[in-house]
Amino acid sequence: MKYLLIALLWAGYCALHSYLISIGFTNLLNRLLKKYSAFYRLFYILISLFLLIPLINYTAELDNKVIIVYGPYLDILRYVLISGSLLMFFWAFFFDYDSLSFFGVRQILNFAGIQKRNPSDEIKRKGLLGIMRHPMYLALIIYLWCQTHKMSDIVVNIVLTVYVIIGTNLEEKKLVLEFGEEYVKYQAEVPMLIPFTKVKAN
Repeated sequence: MKYLLIALLWAGYCALHSYLISIGFTNLLNRLLKKYSAFYRLFYILISLFLLIPLINYTAELDNKVIIVYGPYLDILRYVLISGSLLMFFWAFFFDYDSLSFFGVRQILNFAGIQKRNPSDEIKRKGLLGIMRHPMYLALIIYLWCQTHKMSDIVVNIVLTVYVIIGTNLEEKKLVLEFGEEYVKYQAEVPMLIPFTKVKAN
């Protein structure tokens, strides 16, 4: 029963997290808040963290029994994958994406008139984004499954993996709306999550 509760809590968090950044909700905020919607991204990040931390703690309290113990060889492989996933995540975050926009800082700078720049004017194809369209999501999935020790980890990882896949597809739709045919062409040339799975046309 507790694992069903864990699954429902995490699914609820994912649903709320997705809704708060959905096209419909953000368009509504843009209409209501007008130029002050520039502060929403920062609020979204803060509320996501505010809800995530107690959820992680509560899940750990419900289930603290370790059921998976890795041997030395599997541990080495696990640490290699964890290190690779962290490197991929932070490389993409700091070099391939605009981290200031992610945290809402650039939007606030634009609002204050300190900076007038929209980093999403064009599709980035350099670095990891030339190999896969969503390297941070792949890195997150790898990291999650390498941190599996308890039954609750398996439950949470299943929920989050499904959420990442669904969320990635929803984000793809938003990007097609934003960039149009240019992004459709990018989709045809670069795989979404698994690198080197696109066959180049001759």
